[in-house]
Amino acid sequence: MGNALMAPFATPYEAPDFKAIRPDDFVPAFEAAMAAHKSEADRIASNAEAPTFANTIDALELSGEALDRVSSVFWNLAGTDSTEEIRAIEREISPILAAHHQAIGANAALFQRIDTLFKAMDSLGLTPEQKQALVKIRTHAIKSGAQLEGAARARAAEIKQRLAALGTSFSQNVLKDETDWTMALTEADIAGLPDFLLSAARGEAQNRKLDGYVITLLRSSVEPFLVFSARRDLRERAFRAWSSRGDAGTTDNKPIVQETLALRAEYARLLGYPDYASMKLSDSMAKTAANASKLLADVWPAAKRRAAAERDELLALAKADGLDAIAPWDWRYYAEKLRQQKYALDEAVIKPYFQLEMMIQAAFDCATRLFRLTFAPAPDAPVYHPDVRGYTVKDAAGRHMALFYADYFARPGKHSGAWMSGFRGQQKLGRAIRPIITNVMNFSKPAAGEPALLSFDDARTLFHEFGHALHGMLSDVTYPSLSGTNVPRDFVELPSQLYEHWLEQPEILGKYAVHAQTGEPMPKALLDKLIATRTFNQGFSTVEYCASALVDLAFHTLADPGNIDVAAFEARTLAEIGMPPEITMRHRTPHFSHVFSGEGYSAGYYSYLWSEVLDADAFEAFREQGDSFDPETAKALSTYIYAAGHSREPDVAYTLFRGRLPTVDALLAKRGLDKAA
Repeated sequence: MGNALMAPFATPYEAPDFKAIRPDDFVPAFEAAMAAHKSEADRIASNAEAPTFANTIDALELSGEALDRVSSVFWNLAGTDSTEEIRAIEREISPILAAHHQAIGANAALFQRIDTLFKAMDSLGLTPEQKQALVKIRTHAIKSGAQLEGAARARAAEIKQRLAALGTSFSQNVLKDETDWTMALTEADIAGLPDFLLSAARGEAQNRKLDGYVITLLRSSVEPFLVFSARRDLRERAFRAWSSRGDAGTTDNKPIVQETLALRAEYARLLGYPDYASMKLSDSMAKTAANASKLLADVWPAAKRRAAAERDELLALAKADGLDAIAPWDWRYYAEKLRQQKYALDEAVIKPYFQLEMMIQAAFDCATRLFRLTFAPAPDAPVYHPDVRGYTVKDAAGRHMALFYADYFARPGKHSGAWMSGFRGQQKLGRAIRPIITNVMNFSKPAAGEPALLSFDDARTLFHEFGHALHGMLSDVTYPSLSGTNVPRDFVELPSQLYEHWLEQPEILGKYAVHAQTGEPMPKALLDKLIATRTFNQGFSTVEYCASALVDLAFHTLADPGNIDVAAFEARTLAEIGMPPEITMRHRTPHFSHVFSGEGYSAGYYSYLWSEVLDADAFEAFREQGDSFDPETAKALSTYIYAAGHSREPDVAYTLFRGRLPTVDALLAKRGLDKAA
């Protein structure tokens, strides 16, 4: 049998032929694809003709197709169906792949051609998108070390290889802790747990061939346990395990973080930046760490005041149980009690109204109303796991727009969290290519024959990731480096966070929030209460998020971290900002995968809040029209945001959509922090 990864896939939609792909195909396929990519880059660099946009930038954009194909399949499977065999390949190939990309990015002859075009850019008659592609490719080359020479160039390559290996180890350590830890419960341990959680925990026990119930460290399992369990001792046990992922023993990530920080800072200094954050944010919307920090500083005091008021309310309830203080493992439990007291809302009553199947249809319906897309099951699409679903996406004229994969349920070997990715991006250079987009989540899979039920937060997560997916599906640009979600990190969350707003619209909840047993829509009184709770507990949520973002920036603005004591620095930073002791960081450093499993959100976790400033203001454009689905506003949103990729700078794109840039006021109002005590 040949290697299925060596050639384009002869399958419906040219999707990966998962059944034909074997784990031992990956290394030889990577090796062949990297060799082909290097050959393509070398030909461009050594071209005897004077550099033109076509023979340099277009050629670079079209190079590496085979490597893109192999990489997309491997990294998607490494995140969703990791086995020891896949993890071993990941450890082997990560530094090799990093060295390959570093070598091409830093190729001096190639950079000379790019720089020649850049210096003559205004005289070349380029379109705005072409100029954007040229600037982006040049910036990437500089950050890859293209202007370095001799020992500095060699050291930069060494650092990138080592960082890739460290990121892989970090990620695999977190996955191991999440996979290995379980808490078995008997009938004596389940006080307070609602039926939906018991059903999921019973299903988890059955999957592991155990009796009773099993709680895991997946957020969809441990977080509801912390909300509902009346057993404070078990809440503490679960919380400490959840908070300590990657923090001890053979999976201790602190040494990895220490080395990662030192290497990132050294790399930034090689390129002439004072610290890593300055390098990373130089081409972001924020531009500087100071600007990102200012946003967090603008929100932090109000968030702390609100959290303090929330704590006092929780403590009043906890005192009835004999407690004189709220611990981190108590907050969610008493917050749920307070929510029930204030709004007469019980999560166990609400959850049957949020069936996964109906929320999927709700997300699709909003996309149809806003962007005139339609979705249909694609039974002929190859899938990598039986739980994965495929959908064809078409526009109003019936033209194929994308293949969409949805992978909703948690399982062993699957990384926790939720994300959007893809097996292929959109482009119009060379030949028109439509994307293959994936949404991955970790909802609890119900027992056989029972419906999958979501919390309201779970439903919001589904809409969030689908917003990312739409950013990929609607992409309509020429150059692959500018398509879809290939935008600055602090802009990429705008389409996803904005899409969450449509879940909360009464016409959507009224149609799709129907009871799993009776089929009856959620009563209006209950629906009104649910919407009224949108700002409930937002002090807590904002504090736990901002603390993580502030620690991330503090780490990455160090000029020379040296042999930093990671735990002590985290604790010191939290003390300096006045972190409430009842709340922990949303992601403590040893399991902060956004920041340390790769460079994705490193020095950039603030991006969610930066984008939320934009999304809160952007939805106001619809409110101002008196219609959450106003066609003209939706058309502008698609044109300038969802379809535009990085064909314009984000501040320009947003101003074209909205007519101006936003202020923080809409964000504070959205979170209810404008009324903070």
